[in-house]
Amino acid sequence: MNAQTAITEGHADTPKGNYLTNGSTLASWLLTKDHKRIAIMYLISVSVFFMMGGLYAATIRLELLTPASDLVETATYNKVFTQHGILMIFFFLIPSIPAILGNFLLPLMIGAKDLALPRINLLSLYIYWLGGGLTLFALMQGGVDTGWTFYTPYSTTFSNSFVMFVGLGIFINGFSSILTGLNFIVTIHTMRAPGMTWFRMPLFVWAHYATSLVMILGTPVVAITVLLLAIERATHVGIFDPSIGGDPILFQHMFWFYSHPAVYIMILPGMGVISELISNFSRKKVFGYEFIAFSSIAIAVFGFLVWGHHMFVSGQSIYAGMVFSFLTMVVAVPSAIKMFNWTATLYKGSISFDTPMLYAIGFMGLFLIGGLTGLFLGAIGLTVHLTDTYFVVAHFHYVMVGGQVIAYLGGIHYWWPKMTGRMYSEFWGKISAMLVFVGFNLTFFPQFILGYQGMPRRYAAYPEELQVLNIFSTAGASVLGIGLIMPAIYLTHSLIFGKKAGDNPWMHPGLEWRTSSPPPTENFDVMPVVTWEAYEFGEESGLDLEGAKRRDAAGVA
Repeated sequence: MNAQTAITEGHADTPKGNYLTNGSTLASWLLTKDHKRIAIMYLISVSVFFMMGGLYAATIRLELLTPASDLVETATYNKVFTQHGILMIFFFLIPSIPAILGNFLLPLMIGAKDLALPRINLLSLYIYWLGGGLTLFALMQGGVDTGWTFYTPYSTTFSNSFVMFVGLGIFINGFSSILTGLNFIVTIHTMRAPGMTWFRMPLFVWAHYATSLVMILGTPVVAITVLLLAIERATHVGIFDPSIGGDPILFQHMFWFYSHPAVYIMILPGMGVISELISNFSRKKVFGYEFIAFSSIAIAVFGFLVWGHHMFVSGQSIYAGMVFSFLTMVVAVPSAIKMFNWTATLYKGSISFDTPMLYAIGFMGLFLIGGLTGLFLGAIGLTVHLTDTYFVVAHFHYVMVGGQVIAYLGGIHYWWPKMTGRMYSEFWGKISAMLVFVGFNLTFFPQFILGYQGMPRRYAAYPEELQVLNIFSTAGASVLGIGLIMPAIYLTHSLIFGKKAGDNPWMHPGLEWRTSSPPPTENFDVMPVVTWEAYEFGEESGLDLEGAKRRDAAGVA
């Protein structure tokens, strides 16, 4: 029995409905335990937070168009950049790929009917809504002005903003991440289809496994840290406030012990997406599959050992600084392994430049710049000059936006036909991808120069000689904004007017492409049996690649 027979036996009776049409009332969605519907509700929720965070970003760039603080007051500006960071990091960047693509695809990729703990999966969504609702309530009541890092003693003593409500919202939201990570780990360990061994799992699954470990081990630390911050602010017991015996450096240690691994919660799932895109659109097995898989685990482990590089100028011991500087250089090695192996996968591949692949190539270029500039910030001497300048802002956005957001967009475009059963406009998809890439570089590359020249971040005013670079940055933000708005338009348009997608429009060997588009409620009619290796494009995978090429040449869907 070949691979195709093993996966399709018993599929003669195609399911009459799918997860989108089987029970379409509002109650059926709000009470669903289907991981795919939960993913769609996450998609809508996360998109709302992304839109709000983007509006704050637009306000920042408009303020910085001129040297004087003439658009909003400085106190308001403090709230604007704080709220941009809080919404984007805690309610978009961290949950976006795991909660949306991970929720939707992980069971499909390993041949499971659902996640192992479907009720807890729905609970994690409700917790996300509750945490987000409390945070939005605080923002509407007057906002918070501490910066998204909530540094003490300002956040505990001097700030008159709604720190406690925001802290409570983030504290509650942390449990959503913990439950999602727990669910993924249990599912991967217990619900893989027959033949789906650890080294046949897609690298997307490996990336989410590593991410889940960080979620479970790191999120409780920041949750307790924010809770202690609220207790300190309410009772003045002297945990972080130095005037009454507290230690503000302790807060930074606790906050960054989670918040640097949180960078990998954001970027590891994106790396998993890129592995799928690079393999599929070059029609090759991923070069060094085992190395990429283990590099995800290595990033998760080393990510917990480098938090101190955020504190080189905060009173930390010089000897501790030397250790953290060394470890910061070491943590770059697993990421470099991925970059080299993706490049080797592309070498002599049959590359097709569809929209998802454009995002994948853009990711490689932008993440490379983000990673290399991270080495500058890991060097103690350079960091003394660059800390709290726009160099840090540019580096962070090259990693997070140039990495995670680009990967997220690539993944959404890649799996959109599977999620909706519809194809989008390739023309507008490619235009959007190019606008995002050009607009992003025009926005953030000038900020490296601004930071090197000494422009501090979080200031609403700056010297006149720095205006030209800020004008470039604001112009780039306009292009980037257009590029980000376009997918919302043409993807929504595709839901009604898009061509119907086949079950496997990309001809990828993964299990998620061997069920209908959109998938039925229980994903597969019968339990699939995996008899091929990961990313196997030959006859062993059971794919009729030559037939697909002939149909493409004839223009047949």
